[in-house]
Amino acid sequence: MAGAPLGVFLSNAPQGARLAIARPDDPADKAIVVIELKNTVPALPTPGAVGTYELRLTVEKDDAPVILLRQPLATTEPSATLAAPERISRGQGLPVRGIGPNGEQDRVMLVKPDAPADAEGPRFFPAENVEAMLEAPDQPGVYELRYVLHAPLAEHRILARRPVRVE
Repeated sequence: MAGAPLGVFLSNAPQGARLAIARPDDPADKAIVVIELKNTVPALPTPGAVGTYELRLTVEKDDAPVILLRQPLATTEPSATLAAPERISRGQGLPVRGIGPNGEQDRVMLVKPDAPADAEGPRFFPAENVEAMLEAPDQPGVYELRYVLHAPLAEHRILARRPVRVE
């Protein structure tokens, strides 16, 4: 799924090796995501856009990356689901569940329906826990619970919405 973390098992990787995700036709020095290896099962964020990519194992040689291994990678349309009560009293705890790609920077948040995708508000990060308690705003009105994808090539993309009335 686009935007989901990709765990990769590596054995006997060369010293200083990196993992990268790039478009198949991109040269070795161009990548969408690059991470340095810190353990044998690193996780890297996949692009948030549907497409065909390439997972690469690279090393530096003469100050330029050299591709040692490549593997095709395809991402599918990301989706998310939200669960929460339809109504809540002002200032009360709002039990929320948000399941989606669960990327490291994805968030579930409560904002006004007309707020931009990068708005601030009560939130939690589903990569840490898919359930949380958000504090309802003090102002009554209709709000929107959102699952917001934040991944390479798709920053602040709203994947799911659910209205919540604060009374």
